[in-house]
Amino acid sequence: QVQLVESGGGLVQPGGSLRLSCAASGFSLDDYTVGWFRQAPGKGREGVSGITVSDGTTRYADSVKGRFTISRDNARNTVYLQMNSLKPEDTGIYYCAATAYSDYVIDHLADYEYDYWGQGTQVTVSS
Repeated sequence: QVQLVESGGGLVQPGGSLRLSCAASGFSLDDYTVGWFRQAPGKGREGVSGITVSDGTTRYADSVKGRFTISRDNARNTVYLQMNSLKPEDTGIYYCAATAYSDYVIDHLADYEYDYWGQGTQVTVSS
């Protein structure tokens, strides 16, 4: 069956780094546009980053640009989110999502563009 599983979350101090993984089973992420989203307590879901199928173009929210990097490892059927220089406001549950309808995606940071979702991994940035 189709499944996405996030991992790599945890507790880090401000300025620290984490690498999140989004592993797919039942389908190949090579054929999917993939995005990362996060939700802080009491707040709505926010688009963080996205990566396309056709040319590998990446997109980032202004709040994380220059600090986060999204990438693919096709051999492992996994998409990563490398997070550096973490801030307390980065705290939240991080979700990965995927869609096969890549030709029709207009906003890669909009949650309604995606069909498949993982269950999330907690990221806490605190001293």
